[in-house]
Amino acid sequence: MTNTDLTGRVALVTGGSSGLGFASARALVRRGARVAIASRSAEKLERARADLSADSANVAEVIAVPADVRDLEALTRLVREVERQLGPVDVLVANGGGPPAKPAVDVTEEDWQAAIPLALLFVPRLCRLVLPGMRERRWGRIVAINSISARQPIPALALSNALRPAVLGYLKTLSQEVGADGVTVNAVLPGYTLTERQEELANATMARTGKSREEVVAGWIGDTPVGRMAQPEEIAAMVGFLCSPEASYVTGQAIAVDGGRVKGLL
Repeated sequence: MTNTDLTGRVALVTGGSSGLGFASARALVRRGARVAIASRSAEKLERARADLSADSANVAEVIAVPADVRDLEALTRLVREVERQLGPVDVLVANGGGPPAKPAVDVTEEDWQAAIPLALLFVPRLCRLVLPGMRERRWGRIVAINSISARQPIPALALSNALRPAVLGYLKTLSQEVGADGVTVNAVLPGYTLTERQEELANATMARTGKSREEVVAGWIGDTPVGRMAQPEEIAAMVGFLCSPEASYVTGQAIAVDGGRVKGLL
């Protein structure tokens, strides 16, 4: 097994039917992992599974399991089904949907109740389900796909600005506790990326500001030193690296893949 090889490893990617989750699943398939993807839409999930299988030497090595990450019982069933079909989970890529765009002054109690399971709770819940086996086998990779809003708040994304840093706090704490067991825990913080989520945020910004889509996107690109938005595959490349054996000395990190968007030193 080479340092970049995940042959024989079982990976679970949530939010895997599209966007960053799908791109990350593809990166893991190409590294030889046996991959399970999960999302709410069974139809989208099956299309994604078929696409991923085209990259796999063995079609049976890519499975799709419908699950809603907001539901604890659904997550429990998800992990059990992956274990039944593929074996114990060695690699977890925790990817969930983003909460709606809202200014802080407009966030309601209902907004919090909906956003917390979607953007925060599913991460520790999944970790709790897969960690015992990883620690027993003394090898594991946990990567959460987060957001640059964890480092630099984004206007009118109050829910994300509050909950994304909470995920990092949990992951940092966890990394200190399981590092000696051969389990690494990291986060990837994407910048503006060409996904369905970015289209959703563009529409919300247009409605809030009255700007055209072109003006909104131009503003994002103008704040990004490399002068463009990312392709999902560019984020997935970092996810794939962090899940690989060669990243065995990288843990407790939150790595921005943002084209230089975040201005802070830390």
